[in-house]
Amino acid sequence: MHIVIMGCGRVGSTLAHILEDSGHSVAIIDRDPQAFRRLRAGFRGRRVTGIGFDRGVLTEAGVESAAAFVAVSSGDNSNIISARVARETFGVDNVVARIYDPRRAEVYQRLGIPTVATVRWTADQILRRILPEGAEPLWRDPTGTVVLAEVTANPAWIGTRVVDLERRVRTRAAFINRMGEAVTITADTMMQEGDVLHVIAAENDMDRINKVLAAAPEEDQ
Repeated sequence: MHIVIMGCGRVGSTLAHILEDSGHSVAIIDRDPQAFRRLRAGFRGRRVTGIGFDRGVLTEAGVESAAAFVAVSSGDNSNIISARVARETFGVDNVVARIYDPRRAEVYQRLGIPTVATVRWTADQILRRILPEGAEPLWRDPTGTVVLAEVTANPAWIGTRVVDLERRVRTRAAFINRMGEAVTITADTMMQEGDVLHVIAAENDMDRINKVLAAAPEEDQ
């Protein structure tokens, strides 16, 4: 595939190298020609100097034949504008824009532009390393409203079918970590000793979910 990247910072240059090593052709855009010094000496892709949402610059980068467009410059507005131009003007379906302000993510998602909220993701990764296990979600959607989280279940749930647990707790189980391996949920999957349950839910519902699972299941449910 041919992939166009806007922004030759640390993220953009790293993506360019990874994609080229995977056999894809790459063009990378940056308004500062000195930024291309981050690229290794043997980089074979195109280096295009200019503004990433300029149509002439995008055309020079080969956006018309691109399978994907990635905007990872240091500016939220530049990233989202260039992603929209790539999609709406040149018809690139697969676009991703990095943002620094997660509050804007919901707006961008409504425009059909997948976003990566750098600050929120980085903060989550740091918190997971300095706080007790399970204190921070494993994944959070760009709007910050839905999370994938590890939860602790009372031993009394052992022997319960996961589908029954979902119904009684009113949540959706994503998978189980069983002895270090991920186990997908089927109709017959039962909670076993040592299982670590992962759920996907609204973040504002996690306190309730944790409280219900921390207690023994009620017999009359």
